[in-house]
Amino acid sequence: MPTPPRFDHVGVTVADLATATEFFLGLGLEIEGRTVVEGEFIDTVIGIPGSRTEIVMFRPPEGGTGLELSSFDRPDHLPGRPAAPANEIGLRSVAFEVADLAATLEWAAGRGHDLVGGVGEYEGIWRMAYIRGPEGITVALAQRIDRSGP
Repeated sequence: MPTPPRFDHVGVTVADLATATEFFLGLGLEIEGRTVVEGEFIDTVIGIPGSRTEIVMFRPPEGGTGLELSSFDRPDHLPGRPAAPANEIGLRSVAFEVADLAATLEWAAGRGHDLVGGVGEYEGIWRMAYIRGPEGITVALAQRIDRSGP
């Protein structure tokens, strides 16, 4: 059996890298690195010859799992389904624990990122909501309301 992997990051492809970068910086993530990748390596890994992509890697201030945003210069982007419902198969959301859910939702709404549904509470432990981030990325935001848990 292989050694269990360390979960490093989630990758999301976007068309407007600047807008998506601004959103996740505003949410409190920090840029770990930014680069352009092209050539044999990326062509081999993703299986698209002649590709060129710009990548921004984010991490939370305290470290941990990262978020990679990539935007392709070559080939052109393929359309996604930005309004996909939660029950559609595939990657559905990126999730973050926040200190103040109401303030974070107000910040997001002020930038045009509305709730997908509503704010729910789970067993007195978590308050949570989904918002539509840039390019329809579903961003799950959760605030721990019971500090006796892990």
